[in-house]
Amino acid sequence: MKVGILALQGNVREHASIIFKLGAEPIRVTNTKDLDDIDALIIPGGESTAISLLMQKNGFYSEIKKKNKLGMPVYGTCAGAILLAKTILGNSVKSLGLIDISVERNFYGAQIESFETDLEIKELGKFNGIFIRAPRIKKLGKEVEVFASHEKSPVMIRSHNILVTTFHPELTNDSRVHAYFLEMAKEYKEIRDMQRDIEVHN
Repeated sequence: MKVGILALQGNVREHASIIFKLGAEPIRVTNTKDLDDIDALIIPGGESTAISLLMQKNGFYSEIKKKNKLGMPVYGTCAGAILLAKTILGNSVKSLGLIDISVERNFYGAQIESFETDLEIKELGKFNGIFIRAPRIKKLGKEVEVFASHEKSPVMIRSHNILVTTFHPELTNDSRVHAYFLEMAKEYKEIRDMQRDIEVHN
């Protein structure tokens, strides 16, 4: 299984390390052609404005939306969560709009105010949440499922083939969130492989 990691800025290496540890192949996605042969995409934490500008410069917005519409799962952490949101409050950062949520950037303050806390994640159990200049999810659409919350605010959510965390699982030694995402990717890969087999035999 090939999992792409948008490698424009942010925690690319950390995500790649966990994906490799889980037995999948991490692919550094630096241009839109790299999207053609992956089974899922991770948009890492980093600086959302910088990532957004580089995505626009390299034509990623339309291509990621197209791939996701065809079924490819996408997982965003922190800045990735911001970029996936339908609405970014009080900011001009361009979003992909792939999940029906409203987010507020840097809700918990500057980097010096980063923190760790125990989370209870649905289906996974207790997890150490690392929050660094994290956004806050302020509003959820009807089809968004909450997997974990902190101080009554959702911090891990899913809607169809989009997964979002406002914390950083890639900065821990715990690979369960990534393993959950790989299960989403596995479903997509099986369907895509089946479609390719049908095309070959026709």
